[in-house]
Amino acid sequence: MTERREIAVVRRPGYDPGDEGGLARLLADYHLRTEAEKGRAVTGVDGLPDRYRAEITDPRTAFAADAVLLASSEQAAVGCLVVTAPVDGCSEIKRLWTDPAHRGKGVASRLIEAAVAHAAESGVSTLRLSVWQWRTGAIAFYERLGFTATESWDARDQLVCMRREVRAARG
Repeated sequence: MTERREIAVVRRPGYDPGDEGGLARLLADYHLRTEAEKGRAVTGVDGLPDRYRAEITDPRTAFAADAVLLASSEQAAVGCLVVTAPVDGCSEIKRLWTDPAHRGKGVASRLIEAAVAHAAESGVSTLRLSVWQWRTGAIAFYERLGFTATESWDARDQLVCMRREVRAARG
């Protein structure tokens, strides 16, 4: 069983999609699952919208300005999260995904902790995220970590927008 201390989180400006079991696989799983939950199940990456397919095939370019956090266990990628580059003191958390075989082992919590630390180091005062309203477990998870629902900045239906203040890193 994977224990919390066995999960390593690294920050990268991008990731090599050719790396076996890496970021590309996690992003593909995330997008395929999300599309299925929206009622638009696709059979593979080729059926995804262009913008999502671009993240999977070339994450280094798709997230060039962002911080990519990758959780690994025994040298295998088990979770990912993207923190967007700050705009007006705010960054957004996107693409939080934990491999289903590693859920309940602290991977998502470690990724969020690392995202908050990165934001503080970057001078960000607010982290925000959006989550589909049917992902009630994810909403409860974010609330436990200090995120609160806020006015939506996204016109898409069924999104819950959340935010959390970030304390500046002590230097």
